[in-house]
Amino acid sequence: MTKTKKALITGITGQDGSYLAEFLLESGYEVHGIIRRTSTFNTDRIDDIYVDPHDRDAKLFLHYGDLSDGTTLRKILEEIEPNEIYNLGAQSHVRVSFDCPEYTVDVVGMGNLRLLEAIRDYQKRTDNEVRFYQAGSSEMFGKVQEVPQKETTPFYPRSPYACAKVYAHWQTINYRESYNMFACNGILFNHESPRRGETFVTRKITRAIARIVAGKQKKLYLGNLDAKRDWGYAKDYVKAMWLMLQQDQPDDYVVATGETHSVKEFLELSFEYVNLKWQDYVEFDPRYLRPTEVDLLIGDPTKTKEKLGWEPSVTFKELVALMVDADLAALGISGPNNSGNQGLEDRAYIRKI
Repeated sequence: MTKTKKALITGITGQDGSYLAEFLLESGYEVHGIIRRTSTFNTDRIDDIYVDPHDRDAKLFLHYGDLSDGTTLRKILEEIEPNEIYNLGAQSHVRVSFDCPEYTVDVVGMGNLRLLEAIRDYQKRTDNEVRFYQAGSSEMFGKVQEVPQKETTPFYPRSPYACAKVYAHWQTINYRESYNMFACNGILFNHESPRRGETFVTRKITRAIARIVAGKQKKLYLGNLDAKRDWGYAKDYVKAMWLMLQQDQPDDYVVATGETHSVKEFLELSFEYVNLKWQDYVEFDPRYLRPTEVDLLIGDPTKTKEKLGWEPSVTFKELVALMVDADLAALGISGPNNSGNQGLEDRAYIRKI
């Protein structure tokens, strides 16, 4: 009889965590997630897959904890005995990291170290292997030294968030080499979806469009429109995370589409999709500029495609459409493509706007 695999996800209530939890449940895993205690419910993205733990068929379990609390992380690890750990938890907003640098670095950088130490101690005591995934970021490349960016491209971080991610990246490699741990870094370029947080620029744009069409909003305020990013679909990217932990040997991988598009391109496509001119609604606000900007990111996913057999399934134009459609649908508005569009399963996760 094959024993059910157990996975632990930090950041399970986020965009990536919710997609990964769905994927793992569909793959037959028992899934555990760490959530922070808040005075309001913050589980919107996983409500659809959550089952009361008293139900004998329950396969998803939530535990209170925080990446800043190493003692609780160790307790959770000892309690559930996971086979795989996916570290997706973070203060992940780059602009906010300039305002809250100490908190960002503690959670993103030291949080990774706390997990690695907990895994090392657990493996030493039990002899049970735990496979570890660290969520890296294309922001680590920052002021790019090479185009496109690949696994060997030097890092030049340009924000407290990116600096913390670089620290976590090298700690993961250090623990892999020092203690023979199965630890992988996924250097994921921008990945979006209808579940993207509402303060991130892509979702900020598509959400505003839906509100403008509904007559609930008149203006959209944005910062730098010239920044270029490699944008993919988050649902595709979580599969790459899982594939990394299924290999014979641990390694580090860039996950990207190999294309770059500016914020202005995303803006133009989004407004054109609903037959509006963005110039009539968008205004510049310097508050959204970063002290140090990252001008261009474009990933080289060759290694990921060849070694993991991974391919992105959604084009840039399709990504824009499914995000706009989902935000329109959340307001009860029929979008141009919302019959059969592959983003509409996400309607239930979008907070009422």
